[in-house]
Amino acid sequence: MQSMASELRTLGRTGLEVGRLGVAASYGVPASAVERAFEQGVNYLYWGSMRRSGFAEAIRHLASQRGRLVVVLQSYSRMGSLLGWSVERGLRALGLEYADILLLGLWNKPVPERILEASRALRERSLVRFLAVSSHNRRFVPELAANRDLDVIHFRYNAAHPGAEVDIFPRLPVVDRAGTVSYTATSWGQLLKPVKIPRGERVPTASDCYRFVLSRPEVDVCLTGPANRAQMDEALKALQRGPMDDEELAWMRRVGAAVAGRTTAGSH
Repeated sequence: MQSMASELRTLGRTGLEVGRLGVAASYGVPASAVERAFEQGVNYLYWGSMRRSGFAEAIRHLASQRGRLVVVLQSYSRMGSLLGWSVERGLRALGLEYADILLLGLWNKPVPERILEASRALRERSLVRFLAVSSHNRRFVPELAANRDLDVIHFRYNAAHPGAEVDIFPRLPVVDRAGTVSYTATSWGQLLKPVKIPRGERVPTASDCYRFVLSRPEVDVCLTGPANRAQMDEALKALQRGPMDDEELAWMRRVGAAVAGRTTAGSH
């Protein structure tokens, strides 16, 4: 079993060095747990739609190691004129001069020029270094990834929804590709519920779900959403245990198919 605890990946064409797990602010993980995760290589810190004070505290505590942090600020703004205000407000809360990545949240169609223009302006002001986009439209993700304005793509991938294996991974360029970040590894917790799991199958843990995702070399970072220290520790087990073997992957696919209501482990 190959550990991923010390593994760093280059986040696509950004050139940023990232650990294989990222952590999101939205679920209440305390500052001490974030700082402990950082010590184990978790440096992709996602300041998303629900901005918790403990997460901001952790980033402020880690500011002395700013060069190793990859801080992601998200904005759902559909008005270019409000994008700068959103970013500046987020940076003030974190006590930072810039964000490494500005994530344009939830675009299932082309990002309008007004949003791209406002984003480029923030980059020119050195308030952000790179631009990212998230999407639930799996088949559209490769088109987003081909946009040279967008350096990182966030998309859904888990054992219950493995369609990225058909719609995204084979369609990404091998050279000069966008960075890839997956979310909802536990399928919003559905893969962890015993009632959803077929009789005779082991119930996955969160670290199993993260390992399933990280077994795909096309994924640079798998986001985690811990609510407390125990959940952060569970996520970190995925780095120690490493990628899944063929038997484990087959088990996760059976479980995922059942959770999604499929009779086979096909895409969904």
